[in-house]
Order: sequence, then structure tokens, then C-alpha cells
Amino acid sequence: MALGVGVLGMGGALDSHVPDRLWLGPQEEGRLATRTLTVLFTDLAGYTASVGRSDREALRNLVADHERTVAPVLEQHGGRVVKNLGDSFMALFPAATDAVKAGLSLVDTIKGEGGFSIRGAMATGDVEEIDGDAFGEAVNLAARILAKAPANEIWLSEATLACMNQAEIPWESVGQFTLKGFPGECRLFRAVPQGQAWLPQSVTRAVRSGRLVQVRPGDTPGTMPPEPTVLLQGFEPGSTELIGALKSLPVIDPACLWLQTYRIAPSDRHAWTEAGRGLLIASEAALEDALETTRRPITRGSGTDTIILDVAGTAELDLVMAGLALPSVPMSDVVAGYTYDLIRDGRWMNQSDSAVARVEVAPGEVRIGALVPGISINGQRVGAGASHKLCAGDAVQVQGVNIEYMQLEESGYVGALLSDTTTRVGVASGTEFEIGREPNHPGLALPDRRGQGNIRWCVGARAARARDGGFTLDRALAGRRQASVCIEADGGQVLGLHKTCPTYRLRDGALSRVDSPLPITIDDMIVVGTSVVALRAPQA
Repeated sequence: MALGVGVLGMGGALDSHVPDRLWLGPQEEGRLATRTLTVLFTDLAGYTASVGRSDREALRNLVADHERTVAPVLEQHGGRVVKNLGDSFMALFPAATDAVKAGLSLVDTIKGEGGFSIRGAMATGDVEEIDGDAFGEAVNLAARILAKAPANEIWLSEATLACMNQAEIPWESVGQFTLKGFPGECRLFRAVPQGQAWLPQSVTRAVRSGRLVQVRPGDTPGTMPPEPTVLLQGFEPGSTELIGALKSLPVIDPACLWLQTYRIAPSDRHAWTEAGRGLLIASEAALEDALETTRRPITRGSGTDTIILDVAGTAELDLVMAGLALPSVPMSDVVAGYTYDLIRDGRWMNQSDSAVARVEVAPGEVRIGALVPGISINGQRVGAGASHKLCAGDAVQVQGVNIEYMQLEESGYVGALLSDTTTRVGVASGTEFEIGREPNHPGLALPDRRGQGNIRWCVGARAARARDGGFTLDRALAGRRQASVCIEADGGQVLGLHKTCPTYRLRDGALSRVDSPLPITIDDMIVVGTSVVALRAPQA
């Protein structure tokens, strides 16, 4: 059971687990009712699900073991337990660094023990202690972060990061998140345990495609594969050895250059990432384990990743979901601007807590913002939280996903972000099929992007009616049955089916409205609402 905001009013401290140096006398407590502290929440992951599968004796033993393990670790690092619910703890720390160290120690101690894991979250700020309980924004923020943190991970707020000794704690960004009760988005970070490594998507792709080049001290780089990703391992940040290794490399895109390190001083971190290069925070042993796991072959069932709609025939072409079309704004006195979030597999969503980048469309400009490290634009690294105004032909690389920005400025569109995804449909000769939100069979269903949280509304009654009526860009611009595509051996054609939502053919950077059947061929694209569908040669 997660220890959330709803239980923060429950009082009672574990007297036996509170270090004397953190107790306050009545007079001192009156003077220092509010203090700046770091609040750490822990939660025994998987506990709630196990309640229905375990007998009472087993649960009592689990809770007792958990209490005996966690409380001493918190005390050893200077923490004071304020609340204990058996599977969850809340503790206060005078030093942010000690709080993070306590969290890391707990992950190393409890990881996988008895089939359970622990997660932790913390925030730093003013905390008010009343009758043995703790209140304040930092308490609420830590509870919200805990709800996002996966098992075996310790997440922290930006204030905790700023307060802790960053040279002493291995850490990395996990992105920006919307947290209930807090305006805007919160940048969150992860403390990295000694035995864990999270590989960036671009490194994972390089491993699986044979393009990863590992360089250690004393190595002389040999022949590089095409478009290599270079991983420097075992170097001291800022050392002459590291500088020498960099000089020995051929000219390489900084976005494809990664340094493995576990602890790094803020000045060295800034110098390395400012040049557009990536950091992989992990111990060497944990990194090698992660690389070995990634190298293992992926076992697949029989068949291919491509669906052939006519199973009796051979695919003449593949239909591929290939990007996001960007309508112009303002739109009909309803939409003043909007955003879409990019997730790690290359798909675009209205909003996502796991987004790696965000595109924002406003009158006169389109901007893309980095939500996590490891994003480059035209070969230049963009720091998390930074944004860039897109221009025609800009190339965006997001954790192994390559995106091209095509400027359109016609037919109600300002541009398109193009990148083939893994969603493909093989189409055999003689097949006629539909594209839409709910197409007839055989058909290709457009992404189901629901919600209005990505829309910035115009002022006025028309926008208010649209909002109240459930308006979304995807519903407004594409119908259930939007277009029909017919493929023959000598070519194909596309026909618009919807009376009010237009379909477009995108060829050589120009949009053509489909008012009557238009010929289509390999590498043409079809624009329907906010989706781009590409016609590609069949996969081998």
C-alpha cells in the first residue's frame, strides 16, 4: 500500500526508532515548529497485491521483518521516523544527502528479498511538525513522487537535488511529470544504486544493431561501424586519459558519445554535457550486466512483425504510421495552441508522464522541448527542460528515434514531424481498405489520442462549447471512416470518404487534397487529421 497524501494526517511516531539528537524540547519545538527538512517516503512494492494471497501469519512476519530492516537503516543515516504503517514509512532528515543515502541503502538491502522490493521518494522544503506528525508542501510532494516511482528506485525532487552533495550521490534525470496538486510540471530525478544501470534508448539500439563501440583506458579505437555510438568506460571525468581518448576518436556526432561514470562533480558534469555529449550513470559492473542482458537474443514467436491483410497474397507495400501532422492555429476561434508528447517508442500522445519530448504549436511557431537528457537537434545536444524553435529540415534525435521536421504552411497545416514507427500493415495486391478512427475491416485504425489536457483554448463562447462538448483535435479532424486506399499490382489510389474532414496526399513536401481519387506510390504519405501514414516497400 502506497503511503500517500490521504494518510498524512495520521499521528503517532515510533519512539523507539527516533534518535535523541533529533528530539526537540517543548520550548525549542515551539520556536522551530517549521524547519527545512528532507521528507523520505518508502513503500514495500507489491505488498497490497500480496495481501489477498497470503495468510495472516505470513503477512505479520513480512511486516515485522520490514520494520526491523527499514527503521535501523533510516536511523543510521540520521533520519527520524514520523510514521510507520507496516509496509510504508515516512522519515525526516536534516540533510538531503543523508536522506538519499538512506534510500539507496534500503534498495540494496531489500531488493527482491522474499519476492518484495522497496521504492522511495523524497522532497526538501519547509516542514511543520504538529503532535508528532509532519505537514507541508514537501510532505505532499514526496507522497506524489512516491506514486510515480517504480519498484527498486529512489526518486527525488529538484529541491532535494539542489540541496544534496551532487558529487557524493550518483543521480540522473527521469523527466518532467504532472503531479496532482502542483502547478505545471515537476522535474524529477533518480538516485542510482550501485547494482543497477538504466541504458539510454540510443545505447540500447546501438547494442542490438552492433553499432556500440566500447572504449576503455589504454584502448586504441579500431575501425568504426557505420554511425557508431561510442561508450567511454572506466575514465575519470576531466582526466588527461579521458581527454586523450577523445582526441584518438574520429569526428563523431557528440550525441553519439557517452561517458560511463558513477559519481561526478557538478563542474565536470556541466562541462561534459554542455558539449552535447551524454552521461551514463552506473557502476562498471552494473553497466556490463545491463549490456549483457541487452545483447541476449530476443525470442519471438513464428511469423513477422508485419500484418498482411490479405493472407492469401504477398504484400505489395507496407502502410506505416509515420509521424504527427501539425494543424495551424488559431483554429476556428476554438484552439489557440496545443502540445503533443513523444514517448520512447516513437509514438505521439496527448499527454504522458513517460514522455521524452514535447512539441508545442502556437501562432507563428512550432517548438520542441526536451523532457529528458539525450536529445539532440541538428547534432547539438539539448538539455532537459530546454526548447528549440523548429525550422524546415531540422533533424531531431530522441533516444534513438530520428525525426525530421517538414514545414508545410498550407491546407491548414503548419508542419509535420516525420519518423517511421514499428506499426506497419502489409497490404497485398487487390486489397481495398480503410483508414480512420473506426474503419471497416480490413482497415488501419488511427491512434486513439483522447483527452483535452494538451489544448490551449481560445477565449469565447465557441471555444467553451467545444470544450464542454468533448472536442479533441483527433476527433475533430479525422472521421471514423476517413479514407479508402486501393492497391493494385500497377499502383494504387487514395479516396477521401468523409464529407467534412479532408484527406491529403503528401508528396515531395506538398499537400494535395483528396477530393477525387489520387494515385499513390511507394514513399507517398497520407495525412489524415493529426496522423501521417507512409507507403513503404515491404519488409524482407
